[in-house]
Amino acid sequence: MGTVDINAVAEHARAYGFAYLITITKHQRVHTSVVHPEFTDHAVTIPGASDRARTNAGAHPDVSLVWPPPNATGYSLIVDGTADGQDAAALRIAPSRAILHRPATEPTAPGAGDGCVQDCIEL
Repeated sequence: MGTVDINAVAEHARAYGFAYLITITKHQRVHTSVVHPEFTDHAVTIPGASDRARTNAGAHPDVSLVWPPPNATGYSLIVDGTADGQDAAALRIAPSRAILHRPATEPTAPGAGDGCVQDCIEL
């Protein structure tokens, strides 16, 4: 994992409507909520993040954002990062990895030759 180009992520995210924020509860269960992320120079912010999402992020700061594909053959945009849930107005996420992801449909898709059946593009 390298440095995430937040501008590239923001540019790709414009093609999507909403994202799912995935956090982990105190009982080690996945919690998913629909969010409308915004972008700054070095972070993704979730304005109006729910109390539950902020509480979860405070206990387990590793979170993911998933923008579902706009069509059946499109890419999902996935951003992993570390959340800071201290601000009541917005959840701030420092991205650690960002990819465009879809099932590989061509034998020449990235990763297809090494047995991977996914088509992933690191951002």
